[in-house]
Amino acid sequence: MAEQDDVLHLIDDTGVAPEDSSARKWKVAVIDDDAAVHEGTRFALSDYSLNGATLEILSAYSAAEGRKLMREHPDIAAVLLDVIMETDVAGLELVEYIRNEIKNETVRIILRTGQPGQAPERRVIVQYDINDYKAKTELTADKLFTSLTAALRSYQQLERMVQTRRGLEIIIDAASTLYDFKSMQRLAEGVLTQLASLLNVECAGILVLRDDGAGSELSVLAGSGCYSRFIGTTSSKSLDPDLRDMVEAAFQRRKNEFADHRSVLYLRTGSGREVVVLLQAERQLSDTDRALVEIFSSRLSIAFDNVILYQQLHEANTQLEDRVAQRTRALMQANRRLSAQWLRLQRANGFKNEILGTVAHDLKNPLGVILGRTEMLTELIGAGSPKEAVATQVEHIRDATKRLTSMVDHLISDAMADAFDITIRREPVDVAALINEVAEANLPLAVNKQQSISVSAPPNFVTMCDADRIREAIDNLVSNAIKYSPIGGKITVIVTHEGDNTVIRIADEGAGLSPEDLGRLFGRFQRLSAKPTAGESSTGLGLSIVKRIIDMHGGHVTAQSPGPGQGSIFTVTLPATAETS
Repeated sequence: MAEQDDVLHLIDDTGVAPEDSSARKWKVAVIDDDAAVHEGTRFALSDYSLNGATLEILSAYSAAEGRKLMREHPDIAAVLLDVIMETDVAGLELVEYIRNEIKNETVRIILRTGQPGQAPERRVIVQYDINDYKAKTELTADKLFTSLTAALRSYQQLERMVQTRRGLEIIIDAASTLYDFKSMQRLAEGVLTQLASLLNVECAGILVLRDDGAGSELSVLAGSGCYSRFIGTTSSKSLDPDLRDMVEAAFQRRKNEFADHRSVLYLRTGSGREVVVLLQAERQLSDTDRALVEIFSSRLSIAFDNVILYQQLHEANTQLEDRVAQRTRALMQANRRLSAQWLRLQRANGFKNEILGTVAHDLKNPLGVILGRTEMLTELIGAGSPKEAVATQVEHIRDATKRLTSMVDHLISDAMADAFDITIRREPVDVAALINEVAEANLPLAVNKQQSISVSAPPNFVTMCDADRIREAIDNLVSNAIKYSPIGGKITVIVTHEGDNTVIRIADEGAGLSPEDLGRLFGRFQRLSAKPTAGESSTGLGLSIVKRIIDMHGGHVTAQSPGPGQGSIFTVTLPATAETS
């Protein structure tokens, strides 16, 4: 009767108020093969409440059903477990399963047995991880209430410890992750992600940064859930009014605030930046949640300062790279200027060598004429020759001297032509007369080598050209023919009119040209395989000078040779009339 009195004491005839289905309930499992025990337990605990939470009683009628129940509901807070079910030790084996196989250390286990002798209390308490041991005869409604309350409070403390441990592990792991972020936006996104993981609940969040203290604009760096639409907002006016008020109040309040389902975190970095994080969770945060959030937020200041320092370092590196690039460009420009100057110096040096070679080559022929005529003049005077013969030789010397002076002028003109475009002075020229003058001037050199010069040119054959330049080119070709022809050889100069061109051919009976000579004939400082027949010197510039003069007239010069020892023919082709543009 005492037991019945205890049970009747819990009955409330006024009825039970409807429960809030959304409120938390303590899950309690009744595992017993006696259906009456289940009914009595439900009746005795029908109006049980602890910390505002009621019970949700789950039933299993065997140890096998108990295993399944424990697997499906890992959040069961307490188990009222019968020892003897399928076997005499089925309940004890279920304890082993709960603790060792599914590793549930937080659930509180209260053993109830109708035959205490089958499982002695002391041995069971020592060998098995249980929290209470009661005989069914002594477990009255009041004692059931007391045992269950103690078990639930113990479970609550353990659950809080487990949550705290899990939260601290997340905070430790998150610290290393957050400190690695180099972007402020990536860090902000990481903060919201880690907070959701820390609270183990779906939540919407927004992170707002204020750079330069009160009065400066707010920047929404990250958002999740319903707040993701505000990402990238650079003005607080873009936020919803209630959200904007909460954020601005947090910046003024400068401390964390937890209210209902919304939580507001505030932090200030060492560099003076201010950050507000607003979270909206599906449930109200527990004291443990709040404590973990406080710990987590206290570590964020270092992470934000790290990002700021990294950005400053990156900007400094960028500026340094820009300066290096500018200096590099300046050095490259200086190097290009030096290279250009070096090329100009090399060009000037080459031109100097060319001038010296030209002087040695072109001035030698008139000097040879002067020397030859002087010797003839000496012989004539010694033999008492008539005055007219002496005057003729003097005239030849005067003409050679004039040509020598003209060549010096042309050398100066060449020096100017290296820096400026040279202009050919075109005028009507009797080419036949010009060829005869060149042949007459070179005749003493030919006579010294017992050679003959034959000229075939129609009289009054007019060509538009620069007389001095053409004379210089033909003189080079004729003097070369004399130089490379053997003693007693014959040099032939033929002038013809072919179409609109004047063609001048200088043929000799010299050593001829090899294929190698023909390939490099008109280059500067080129030495031919053949050697002058009387030991004359050669600079290798004469034919390059000829080509340059003819090219400037719009003509061309070519060379042919049947082969070594068979002489050569040089052909100069000039436009007979000046080209009109």
